[in-house]
Amino acid sequence: MPAVGARPGLSSQVSKGSTSEGRLSGRQDMSSVLQKPPAPTRQLIRQKRRPSYLPWLLLSASMILVGVMTGYPVVRLLVMSFQEYERAQLMGQPAEWVGLDNYATVLTDVEGFWTVLARSFALMVVLVVTTLVLGMLVALLMIRIGKGMRLLVSVGLLLAWAMPSLAATTVWGWVFDTQYGVVNNLLTAITGDRWFGHSWLLNPWSFFLILTCIVVWGAVPFVAFTLYAGLTQIPEEVMEAAQLDGASAFQRFRLIQVPYVRSIITVLVILSMIWDLKLFTQVFVLQDIGGDRELTNTIGVYVYQMGMAQGHYGLASAIGVIFVIVMLAISYPYVRRTLREEEL
Repeated sequence: MPAVGARPGLSSQVSKGSTSEGRLSGRQDMSSVLQKPPAPTRQLIRQKRRPSYLPWLLLSASMILVGVMTGYPVVRLLVMSFQEYERAQLMGQPAEWVGLDNYATVLTDVEGFWTVLARSFALMVVLVVTTLVLGMLVALLMIRIGKGMRLLVSVGLLLAWAMPSLAATTVWGWVFDTQYGVVNNLLTAITGDRWFGHSWLLNPWSFFLILTCIVVWGAVPFVAFTLYAGLTQIPEEVMEAAQLDGASAFQRFRLIQVPYVRSIITVLVILSMIWDLKLFTQVFVLQDIGGDRELTNTIGVYVYQMGMAQGHYGLASAIGVIFVIVMLAISYPYVRRTLREEEL
């Protein structure tokens, strides 16, 4: 019962007012909580500033293994390049320090080192250009053809890519064999002349032509798959809009597709230069089959012959150090681009 003389509804108004004020203060408290996050404690700040050594600890085993397997040969190579190291030193005779004499001998050998280095660079340019052009054409072909034919082409590329270099070179050497080669047999059947006994590897020009076929045949799959993966990331709307604007197929390739995969092409060029400059297996096997070593040596085979065949390990080490410097100069743009992409 309400008290006598009290206004009717006054208690209810007071209770409503207190309720609305409570809601308003609650909203204000909630907004202040949302607007002003709590300040981090000193313990959290110390945890953020404290460096984590766990990743380095997990990587330590692999880093030590890589350092021993890679670092020791490089240091040994550098030390031997300043020594007169021959077969006698392998038997225990102390090596004599000769300073920069090995480097002077190598860098002044015009008919030997510089000729082989120039030949290696010329071959590298031909291989890189041919591989990239054919790889780009195969990648464009894989975009145009249907799913079934694309699968067939991919399987063929994978089989060529998976074949070891030694096995592939042996097969190609049998194809161009002097007595029982497939090429000589076909030419004899087609022309009617007797091609049996013709040596394709004795002539340096035909030797490097066969070598180019072997290397490009094994390198095109990697380039084709890489470029195909990059070209498939181009939006179809962009290509359709360019086609509606009247751009030809070559213009779409030059103005749209190439800029989209320019970074991929740069990486492929640098990697191909490194791989083609240090060719060894293909050249060495073809020389054993019937090539002239003096006229067909590349830098990789030249270092092997100088060291393992002739026993001049000091000179071979000096050539190896010079070759490492050349490879680092070629690899620098690739490493720099990779670091920039990681920073972005």
